[in-house]
Amino acid sequence: MPNRPVPPSRSVAVGTNPERTRSHNRRVVLETVRQHGQLGRSDIAVLTRLTAQAVSNIVAELVEEGFLIELGRRRTARGQPPVEFAVNPEGGMTAGMEIAADHVTTVLVDLAGRIRAQRIAPLADTTVAGVQKTAAAELAAVRREAGLPERLLGCGVVMPGPFEIEGMSSVGTSPLPGWAGQDAAQLLQDALNTPVVIENDANAAAVGEHLHGLGRNLRHFCQIYFGAGLGLGVIVAGQPYRGAFGNAGEIGHIPVVRYGRACACGGYGCLERYASFHALAETLREAGISGVGPEEIARLHRDGNPALSGWIVEAAGLLAPVVTMLENLFDPETVILGGEMPDTVIDALIVAMSPLAVSVANRSGRTIPRVQRGATGRLTAALGAAALPLLDTMTPKLDRVSLAPDVPASA
Repeated sequence: MPNRPVPPSRSVAVGTNPERTRSHNRRVVLETVRQHGQLGRSDIAVLTRLTAQAVSNIVAELVEEGFLIELGRRRTARGQPPVEFAVNPEGGMTAGMEIAADHVTTVLVDLAGRIRAQRIAPLADTTVAGVQKTAAAELAAVRREAGLPERLLGCGVVMPGPFEIEGMSSVGTSPLPGWAGQDAAQLLQDALNTPVVIENDANAAAVGEHLHGLGRNLRHFCQIYFGAGLGLGVIVAGQPYRGAFGNAGEIGHIPVVRYGRACACGGYGCLERYASFHALAETLREAGISGVGPEEIARLHRDGNPALSGWIVEAAGLLAPVVTMLENLFDPETVILGGEMPDTVIDALIVAMSPLAVSVANRSGRTIPRVQRGATGRLTAALGAAALPLLDTMTPKLDRVSLAPDVPASA
């Protein structure tokens, strides 16, 4: 009998049998322990459907390598108390880096998802060589200042983009000159001397929410992200969906108003021109309020500013059908709103979107809200990027999901 039954609402990654998938099984064990906080070997075996011997071997390896730590024996009513294990926060670090048009933000995150060090530096030279030099110097500096373990599992990087989209003059923030047509991941990997994952801010934020926020126990969800523009991160079977060329999720450039406002992409009436942080700032400027950041916007909302209130109504009216569209397209467990927008404004947007139109998300017995605010706050793009190497290290690549354990598999 397992010491802890599987929670009925939690999807569980399942291990596989062949030896060739041993690395997958290791990720399954790490992800399962991460999700539950601490577990004994028998709990892990039940949750992953791996044999007790396979779990014992994998746990021993992960402890020896420093990814798991032994916590001691759990108190039980009778019998020999089981030894419990947890993810070792000191088992390694991941770096996250936001390379913007005028600055570079770098963070170091431990395996428990805690920020251990951070730096922000100006970016004077945006050429390929200039970015490589600044990125390398900043990563070296943040590691040196933090005095943390030497094991760096990789670096997630968020850059302006996407690049080379025919017919789009610019998307979101201004692209960095000279990077179009370049293998950004390889160039930065050469400069940083560590594995590099390139991502857009919305996907990075969705990964961060998956590992540390509301998406922790979800396998399928969409995240609408208020960054420089408006983006979409999609988690499918526990993995970010990037599309054929890494540009999936550009919902900010879906036309929603015919003959509407001109957009930086070259189109007209794009959603981003009405429902984004930039659009809100533009609305406030027209009302005589300039240079506002998230804190000032939160204050204006508390004060009931009419321009802000009007924007919420307009933006919610355009976002609501997009949410319904996402539900019908992806059938997610939930749609999450997050990013640079203050929490109170996101909450107001969600309220103003109600009632949502009928979609495949309408079903009896639903326990998760169709739309909800993210739990990770106003994550910087760098923090979301730092989660990407964690995903590659800890989350199973070969997705098999079970809501109830069945026949155990061997290593």
